[in-house]
Formats: sequence, structure tokens, C-alpha cells
Amino acid sequence: MIPRAGERLRQLRTQLGLTTREVADLSRRIAQAESNEEFAVSHARLIQIENDESTPSVYKLFTLSTIYAQPFTEVVALYVNLESISKYQFTLRLENTRLANFDPYLEERPVSFPVRFDPGFKLEKTNLIARMVEIWGEVPIGLLQHLNIRKQRYGFIGLKDYTMYPLLRPGSLVQIDDQQKAPAHGVYRSEFDRPIWFLELRSGYVCSWCEMRRDRIVSIPHPLSPCRTQEYAFPNEAEIVGRVTAVAARLVNVPEPPPAPPVGLPGQS
Repeated sequence: MIPRAGERLRQLRTQLGLTTREVADLSRRIAQAESNEEFAVSHARLIQIENDESTPSVYKLFTLSTIYAQPFTEVVALYVNLESISKYQFTLRLENTRLANFDPYLEERPVSFPVRFDPGFKLEKTNLIARMVEIWGEVPIGLLQHLNIRKQRYGFIGLKDYTMYPLLRPGSLVQIDDQQKAPAHGVYRSEFDRPIWFLELRSGYVCSWCEMRRDRIVSIPHPLSPCRTQEYAFPNEAEIVGRVTAVAARLVNVPEPPPAPPVGLPGQS
């Protein structure tokens, strides 16, 4: 049975052979060093915390994690499920395109990782990842961070962002290579070969085809998109985050885009 938060904190204290008054004395040292009484945990308050009669503030959690020599995230995780953060990042239906950060909260936590791929499957064919992997193993997240794997950034296409629709649907998750930052003119065999770029603007983000024109960068939407070409001063109004290298897209429950605004005929105001 998983112990209650207060019970677990009591276990950590007793394992170190500390009394509640000793913890209180140590906490006052931290509070004095930080010039903030919020870091102090009194004898009476610690008893309430250990009996689950009081929930400690972030300052007191900092103090207890320091005294008990425990990672701060481990102590916070006694009260909230930190793994839910990434889940809610996906389920909260935010409308604006943005960068998404998925930093692990605990490097020692293991993750499932493909150890060996089934040699019978061909990468050229569409397939389920789970069926391509022959053996899954558990690898600490901290180890993955030190492997020679190129770090990537990820972006989320807002639910009302139809800039690259239908090539990139609203709600898509895109992978960004932030080492590539040089849009250039070129001839492409199809729209799929033309590089897509993730731009950071003063008011948000945009994901689109791009062209450089002297000190200006032009954001070019998909021709079937209701959006129009936008031009920004570079790099004062827009900066290049990187090139989109992969996409995970929703195929259902995506609303149709609004109709494109009518384009005035010559001579019309």
C-alpha cells in the first residue's frame, strides 16, 4: 500500500534519526539564509503535516526536501501527480500555436524503449510501431539524455490555426529541428518536399512555408488555407525556431476551416 504523504515524510525523518524539533531548528537556518520565514517549519506545523492535517507550501516542501536530502520533485510528487502535466498539455484545447516542452520531471524514472526491432518488418511500409519492435526494455530517462541523440523541439498547431491546412491539421504535434534556420529559394517536386518552418512572433507562433527577402521574412500559407501571406521584419518581428521534420496529426474531430475572405477585384476598395 502506498503511504500517505504525511506518513512518507515521517518515514524520511525517522530514517535520518531526526526529531520534529530538530527539523524545526534546521528549517529556521534555511529561512534565515533565504530571508523568508515561509521556509521555516515549526514543530507544531510539522506534526500537522505528518498527520495529513495540513498541506505544506512550496517553500516548506523546499525545506523538507533539503533537510531530508530528497529530490524536490519527489517530495512534491507526494501531493500531486507530476506525470499528469504532459497529459493535460495534450488534453487542454488551447487555440494558439505554441512550443511544447516535455522535460522529464525525474531523470531516474524508467521509460519503455525499443531494444530490438523485428527484422521481418520493412521501414518502407506503413505499420504499427508496437508491431515493429520485437523487445521493449526499460531505460532511465537520465540515460537517454546522455546518449548521442540529437535533441529536438516540439510544437503544437493551434486548434484554430489553419495556416498549413490541409497539410498540417489543427491539433497536430510537430517535431522541430532547431539546427536548421536558413529558408532559401528552391525548386521542389511537391508541397511535401518544400520545407516548413516554425516561427516565433512577438504575439505567438506560426508554422508555414517561408521565404527570405532581404531583411524581411515572408510566411506563406498552404494555397488551400483560408489564411493569407504575412510579412515580418527579420529578426525584429519574427525569429526562426527551426524546420519541421515530422508531424503527428489528428484525422478525426477536426473542424473544417472557415471560408477564405474574398479578395477584392482591381478597382474595388
